[in-house]
Amino acid sequence: QVQLVESGGGLVQAGASLRLSCAASGRTFSSYVMGWFRQAPGKERELVAVISVSGESTTYGDSVKGRFTISRDNAKNTVYLQMNSLKSEDTAVYYCAASTSDLRVGVGTLADSWGQGTQVTVSS
Repeated sequence: QVQLVESGGGLVQAGASLRLSCAASGRTFSSYVMGWFRQAPGKERELVAVISVSGESTTYGDSVKGRFTISRDNAKNTVYLQMNSLKSEDTAVYYCAASTSDLRVGVGTLADSWGQGTQVTVSS
């Protein structure tokens, strides 16, 4: 399994941008489907974005379409989440996940590894 470490979270005002990074250990990063999920207090975990092993295919949650972009750099073992036009409802802990299967099933049910999470707080 890969070990995942997220970074880049913080406190920003509504309308601002942030870029999250998730660094993975191990030499098999390019074999994993990667994704971002988030969980706000009192709410269920939500799919944010998923990217295929090659990076050619992406999936986004409805609430972030058009504002967030997921990308990966297999040479750097890193996946990114560019978040633009942030809203207060984007406030949550954001988690990186990796899977040799499909992260779109059951909101990350088939994830092999999870990061520790990074807090994103958007003030209105």
